[in-house]
Amino acid sequence: MNRIIIIFCLVFISFLAVSQTYKAPTDEKVAAKLSQWGDKKFGLFMHWGIYSIPGIVESWSINSEDASWIPRDSTKNYEEYKKWYFDLNKQFNPVNFDPTIWASYAKKAGMQYVVFTTKHHDGFAMFDTKQSDYKITGRDVPFATNAKANITKEVFSAFRKEGFMIGAYFSKPDWHNENYWWPRYATPDRNNNYDIRLHPQRWDNFKKFTYNQIEELMSDYGSVDILWLDGGWVRPKATVNEEVLSWGAPIPAWDQDINMPNIANMARRKQPGLIMVDRTVHGEYENYQTPEQKIPEKPLNYPWETCMTMGDAWGYVPNDNYKSTNTLIHLLVDIVAKGGNFLLDVGPKPDGTFPEPVLQRLTEVGNWMAINKEAIYSTQPIAPYKTENVCFTKSKNGNIYALYLIDDKNVASSKVTIKSPPKMPKKLTLLGLKSNLKWKQIGNNLEIILPTGVKDLKHTLVFKMD
Repeated sequence: MNRIIIIFCLVFISFLAVSQTYKAPTDEKVAAKLSQWGDKKFGLFMHWGIYSIPGIVESWSINSEDASWIPRDSTKNYEEYKKWYFDLNKQFNPVNFDPTIWASYAKKAGMQYVVFTTKHHDGFAMFDTKQSDYKITGRDVPFATNAKANITKEVFSAFRKEGFMIGAYFSKPDWHNENYWWPRYATPDRNNNYDIRLHPQRWDNFKKFTYNQIEELMSDYGSVDILWLDGGWVRPKATVNEEVLSWGAPIPAWDQDINMPNIANMARRKQPGLIMVDRTVHGEYENYQTPEQKIPEKPLNYPWETCMTMGDAWGYVPNDNYKSTNTLIHLLVDIVAKGGNFLLDVGPKPDGTFPEPVLQRLTEVGNWMAINKEAIYSTQPIAPYKTENVCFTKSKNGNIYALYLIDDKNVASSKVTIKSPPKMPKKLTLLGLKSNLKWKQIGNNLEIILPTGVKDLKHTLVFKMD
């Protein structure tokens, strides 16, 4: 019996290893766009929807799983709470919505692609879908009569005009759709709440609904570069891996398969070269992987992107705890030095504006990027990647950059030491200053004498090593 258990465990571990293996795209147009995306390095993520009105966690409070990070009004029973939440659409009226302002701030911050939530798990579509009236242009929504009511179209257009790559976030689960959460039964967790094997037609209806909504996004909203699919528990049962098990939610005895090959074929006919991100479902429809709220300890051997919030929350929450500009720049540098992209999330307010701290952070990050962007864009990781508080990147023309992370205060020391750089330079400059640098090699380290003008530089000093 013990031998059988051991064999089973080895087979299961082997399955997990295979299921988590990255599969590079074979479509040349997809590979080319993926390479283009990899050079962008810095993107803007936005979670915006009816949850922004009360300023609560996006969608998850209507899921009855018991978790500390899913707060819910305890004065209402569950069914009352769901009705209150779903009825928030009747209050959504972002009269100050102007995506050209968002795009302007993002561009000044040095961001080069955007991923916008077209629909989160609660099912409220931020685009003019024909598949449901639960949408921003629905008859119950005050904003529906506004000239900018088709919010997704307005966002994509504004960012496209600023030269951004365009990404559409789309939730595979839809907790408002009766073919996913059937009102005939309770909704105990995030999964669909009926046995698909007993009701195949109902699930087929949901698959058609999902296909049709994605087809709308791929057909009616201009050029789209990335389809960023969330809700990784909606997947073929055979692909369930260690990451899914770690979420703690029950795993149904049936497939929640929405026929991704069919969706991908359609989407790429409409949008040739489209990057697909069926996140956590490792394989041919996850063209890059998406570590959430964390940075890998070392470079990964496949395309990846850290998605992380600027504050504590994905959507707008009043008085959120926003990361400092210094922290954001250090995160960007660390991610890029390890070969990844940084997708930084902000939550617009219910009136359609960015919170003031967001505007401040974007402006200050932009000031740093204006000086140091050549050490970020189109760079590659180079060993040793990071030593203590110094990260390294390499440009395509062979220049090496040492990015020296400093605290919120200006540099107090008159010299810095870079330990074990990839190479010793023939020429050394400090981005942002024109004066020559004095330096010397001490063993495997580089000791640099800092000029007086360094006091005006903040967050991270970037040394260009020619």
